[in-house]
Amino acid sequence: MNGGLFHTPFRCYGSAPIPCFTEVLMPAPIGRNPGPVATTPTTSTPNPPAAPQTEAANPAWTPATRPGGRSAGPSMLNPRFAGDAQLGSVLAGGTLTVGAKGEGVKKFQQAMADMGFALPNAADGSYGAMSAKAVKNFQVNASKMFPDVKATGIVDAATLRALDQLAPAPGQQGQSKNVPLPFFEGKPVRVVVLKDEHRTFLFDKSGKLEKILLNAVGAKATSTDEGYKKVTTKLDERASLEVGQRLWGGPVFGPRILDLSWSDGSRSGEELHGTSNNKQLGEDVSHGCVRHSNEDVVKLYDALSVGDHVAIVSGLKDARLRR
Repeated sequence: MNGGLFHTPFRCYGSAPIPCFTEVLMPAPIGRNPGPVATTPTTSTPNPPAAPQTEAANPAWTPATRPGGRSAGPSMLNPRFAGDAQLGSVLAGGTLTVGAKGEGVKKFQQAMADMGFALPNAADGSYGAMSAKAVKNFQVNASKMFPDVKATGIVDAATLRALDQLAPAPGQQGQSKNVPLPFFEGKPVRVVVLKDEHRTFLFDKSGKLEKILLNAVGAKATSTDEGYKKVTTKLDERASLEVGQRLWGGPVFGPRILDLSWSDGSRSGEELHGTSNNKQLGEDVSHGCVRHSNEDVVKLYDALSVGDHVAIVSGLKDARLRR
């Protein structure tokens, strides 16, 4: 089909929840590039340390005190959090919420980015709406292993204890516990999309976890269909931008599109693609497709081949994620 035409139902973008169809030029086949390594050092440019905050200037940080008025000290097992007084105060009963600032906030944000709940370079030491969204998605994941964790978007002691156990070592990315298996009803897959925590898991051909990527999935009225799918077509940057321009007047699909079908080859009408709005990542906002940052969709494009399988499920405890 090199140079031929195909019809694809792109139903996942725009302001009106209506299906749209387009005829686009299929690009020449692209050779498969090696995927990213499983655990890599972080390379983001360090942010300058946040200025010390007092309780009056930082009301969103609720510090805890021991009897007698002494500040609570930290007690964290993961070296990336060790010795931080702000996080130690949370362990003793305080909280972090929107408006909080400090080094403890920055360390928590960096962990969110390293685990795929936030984009790289998101750690600035200021707890805003994006941080709250990342925390809430982390809490959805953590609650499957730690029942006392609730999805509130506020960092409390239960959330911090869970992160202490689930976050990777300093300078590393990924997650080794409380993650999906690369199988759907006993069949191997290269990608698992967990809708409830808004993360995409990329595995190599041997089943080793390579990357965890932040995503956005279908809105309530246009939910992303769950099931066992496969990559049928890969659109490079030229074709992806052409489709975005033709359908919505701009680069809404980002620089790559991976068209999906059901495993039997019938059309699912959904794709993995990039986005023109990173602020909506981590949410249920699309018309059914799975959005990623433009950097991350290029990683998926390079790692996956036509015919590779993708599992889309509601969450980590979906019974279909089994060997």
